[in-house]
Amino acid sequence: MKTNTTPRKPEWLKVKLPLGKKYTSLRKIVHDYELHTICTSGSCPNMGECWTEGTATFMILGNICTRSCGFCGVQTGRPKMVDWSEPDKIARSIQLMKIKHAVITSVDRDDLEDMGSIIWAETIRAIRRENSNTTLETLIPDFQGNKTNINRIIDVAPEIVSHNLETVRRLTREVRIQAKYDRSLEVLRYLKESGLTRTKSGIMLGLGETKEEVLETMQDLYDNKVDILTIGQYLQPSKKHLPVLEYVHPDQFKFYKEEGLKMGFRHVESGALVRSSYRAHKHLK
Repeated sequence: MKTNTTPRKPEWLKVKLPLGKKYTSLRKIVHDYELHTICTSGSCPNMGECWTEGTATFMILGNICTRSCGFCGVQTGRPKMVDWSEPDKIARSIQLMKIKHAVITSVDRDDLEDMGSIIWAETIRAIRRENSNTTLETLIPDFQGNKTNINRIIDVAPEIVSHNLETVRRLTREVRIQAKYDRSLEVLRYLKESGLTRTKSGIMLGLGETKEEVLETMQDLYDNKVDILTIGQYLQPSKKHLPVLEYVHPDQFKFYKEEGLKMGFRHVESGALVRSSYRAHKHLK
């Protein structure tokens, strides 16, 4: 990957500061229940918009990841012990926020024998006990391709199960270090072939990929039976992370959306500020 100077951030990437009573209320609940969200830990540019609307993506299993992906703003290191009360905390918080469609993600927990899959399943069950009308999207790790762990997610059958490919094949080793391109595709295919209704994946642009590589990656995802695709702009969380090599123009994102729909994806969310959980409730339709 090239290491040239990061280009100047364009106007279309500017976002509004978080404001409003709903934003303040949600932030208080997250604080009071000692919860983690990818909105804050991952430095999401849409936090103001989503939190003002009263929605958030919860991150379980702590806020320290065992992997050190070059793009991710979540802290890397030795995670703390599993909090077995976390599923009930998440479920109660969703009830207080009156969330109709909840998105759950997690750090990677390669330090655990089950890689966190038991807490994953317990969290989904707890949410459903407290929130019978709430639909769920789960953005899961690859669990190193271990089917016993993946089956725990399949057994509780969230309405949408997502696993992000993140980047094109050529850049995977540098961008995702401990992950494997083909393993992620195999996980997505296994999820769909196990009977789940909707599978989903996302990629980032601006890391040095070519248009041809993006289209090839989209085709790989479609060929592995992914229903929903998100495409967004990579934004560098800190100077320690991989640099942005290109700010992709909105017209290019529009092109990828049109191509994705032609391929046959049921839904394509493509834009500079799009993240995997952005406007996730729309993906149920």
